[in-house]
Amino acid sequence: MASGKETEQDQLAASLNDLFTSVSAMIKGELQGTNNTLELLEKMNVRVAEEYKGFGDVASGLRVFVEQLKSKSNTFDDYIQQLDAIEQQVTEFEAVISMLDRYVSMLESKMQSVYQVPPAQDK
Repeated sequence: MASGKETEQDQLAASLNDLFTSVSAMIKGELQGTNNTLELLEKMNVRVAEEYKGFGDVASGLRVFVEQLKSKSNTFDDYIQQLDAIEQQVTEFEAVISMLDRYVSMLESKMQSVYQVPPAQDK
């Protein structure tokens, strides 16, 4: 009888050993899968970091370009103000010329009526 009980214990020990071996293999497989996923994630992070570094360089270059454009724009603002002032002066000058033209026409009419000179005819 003792030999039957020992056999059962040996079978139980062997079964438990197989169970622990199987569970250990399963856990190792899960851990290896997780490790592979983490390695892939690390590689992806490195690649994205390289990509973003390139974007940073581009953004830095664009910032310099925008600052240069802003500086040029300020120069053009000075010219635009000068052009606006010239345009205002031309408008005022045109108004003075118009007034002088009317005044000269009026004087010419008065002179013609005073001297009764017939108006000039175009040939």
